[in-house]
Amino acid sequence: MNEIVKSILERSSARKYRNEHVPMEDLELIVQAGLKAPSGGNRQTPRFVIITNKEIRDRLMEMNAQVAGAPKGFDVFYGAQDVIAVVAAKSSADFVADGSLAMGNMLNAAYAMGLGARWINRARQVFDTEEGKKILADAGLTEDVEGIGFCIVGYPDEELAPKPVVPGRVFYIK
Repeated sequence: MNEIVKSILERSSARKYRNEHVPMEDLELIVQAGLKAPSGGNRQTPRFVIITNKEIRDRLMEMNAQVAGAPKGFDVFYGAQDVIAVVAAKSSADFVADGSLAMGNMLNAAYAMGLGARWINRARQVFDTEEGKKILADAGLTEDVEGIGFCIVGYPDEELAPKPVVPGRVFYIK
């Protein structure tokens, strides 16, 4: 079987990470996979913010946990030390789909590299706040964007195994 297809079919999201950073070169390679994702009309609306700063990571995690209604102290980033925030410029009707495709590419790339990764929702709500907008602006991102998701990345501290596929989701017209 083709190695790319094999990796996609075996991929699983990690829920527990070692307290260790991923090298910047690997994070940048994962973002490169996101940058190469298809986009509507080739508008390339997704933007990526690599977060390795613990203070900012923890603040985004707390903001996300508040939106989720998570119990105090629950780490919605599951201990991953590195986060890639995916946002997309609202310059096209396809920006959410574009950002979602970029996120999928990044999740698959991380797994293929032997890393754990997981999509964490609520980026829209986090980056709709004044504090969220300031975090983006401090990173140099000042255009009108909407949060798509947080790609948490790290070294899994658990065995990853593919999850069963829910049956009955494929239909045919012949």
